[in-house]
Amino acid sequence: MSAAAQFEQPRHDSLSIQPLQPTIGAEISGVDLRSPLSPELRDRIKAALLNYKVVFFRDQHLNRDQQIAFAQQFGPTYTPPYAAAKPVNGAPGLHLIAATKELNERLAAQKSEFWRGFHSDTNWRLVPSWGAVLRAVDLPPVGGDTIWVDAGLAYSELPDNVKARLEGLHATVDFRDALRETGNEYPIVAHPVVRTHRETGQKILWVDLGKKPHLIGLDLAEEKELLKLVADQYARPEYQVRFSWRPGSVAFWDNRAAVHYAVRNYGDYPRVLERVLIADEPLWRDL
Repeated sequence: MSAAAQFEQPRHDSLSIQPLQPTIGAEISGVDLRSPLSPELRDRIKAALLNYKVVFFRDQHLNRDQQIAFAQQFGPTYTPPYAAAKPVNGAPGLHLIAATKELNERLAAQKSEFWRGFHSDTNWRLVPSWGAVLRAVDLPPVGGDTIWVDAGLAYSELPDNVKARLEGLHATVDFRDALRETGNEYPIVAHPVVRTHRETGQKILWVDLGKKPHLIGLDLAEEKELLKLVADQYARPEYQVRFSWRPGSVAFWDNRAAVHYAVRNYGDYPRVLERVLIADEPLWRDL
């Protein structure tokens, strides 16, 4: 079989989208991510992403250039400047997500009673990356799943009185320690606890429980109460999809609509994935 035939893209009507949970997570087949997408295929994948917040592809044995090229069909890439996201072999836009000893120690040090690991990517910036493409590289024999939470459902299922208390609040994101490891600085930022997704119009419960959150303007007792309510919502299985990685697995998620959590149940195995972040639109992305 020639290389051209091997990478020939299937017809867009062969795309199959299989939901894994009612509102979050879908597995997509019938597409070869190694080759360019037609506009129709790209738009169908983006529509599935907006609907299900995270989509998964199996048996996609991409190299680094192909992973970057796939992500760039949905927007320009962004490489964060902190040590845990070191670029791979100088590849612009692609970096390691690895269970290093240093990262595990930092995560252990910042845990609190409502930490629980649920977070979103690069929200230490005024405008976080909107999307992420994560590819399996070196997986433990068992364990190492990733959980995504439908943050829109987590909000909509709150009691009305709790929604009223959260509306208008802002939660801080403090990522300065990680940035300083590589000589970078960025001020503490605050994002709305309840934000509206720019493309879907859905209200999202959006608090990063892994980056020292504080709710501005509240006393400590009320802050603790509300952060625990958020953490409890994220922890509910009804709002989650859990993905078990295999060789050739790729996950693509909407960072504005979901929070996620890497399950660290695989001991000292050096679990390695490679991630490409997709920056937001030019009007906002350089802030």
